Amino acid sequence: MNEPVIGILIVLGGLFSAVAGIGVLRLPDVLVRMHASTKAGTLGVGLIVLGTAFHFDGPLAVAKALLIVLFLLLTAPVGAHLIGRAAYRSGTPLWDGTVIDERERMRSGALPDERQPSSDDPNDQSGGIQ
Repeated sequence: MNEPVIGILIVLGGLFSAVAGIGVLRLPDVLVRMHASTKAGTLGVGLIVLGTAFHFDGPLAVAKALLIVLFLLLTAPVGAHLIGRAAYRSGTPLWDGTVIDERERMRSGALPDERQPSSDDPNDQSGGIQ
C-alpha cells in the first residue's frame, strides 16, 4: 500500500485518540467521559493498527491487526458498561444537565414509558379524554 494512505490512517488515528483524551479531561461527568474514551479511543487505536498493518503488509501483521481490533471491539463496550454501572451504583453525581435518570424513575415505581397525555400532544389518540 502506498505511504500517503498509511500516513493518513495513522494521523487520523492519532487525532481521534487525542479527541478521546481531551474528552476525558473536559467532559462533565464519568458517564459522558467514558463514552468519549471508548468511542473515539477505539476508533483511534483501530485506525493506527490498520495503518501499521498496511505498512508491514504481511499476512501475519494483518492477522495480528485484525485480532487487536476484534479484541478492542469486544472489550471496550463491556469495560465502559462496567465502569458506568460501578460509578452510578456508587453514587457518583450526574452532570447538572442530565435531563432524565431512567434508573431512578424505575426505582420510584414509574416505568420509563409512562407519560401523562395532554390535549396538545400530537400523539394523543384519546381525543382529549383523560
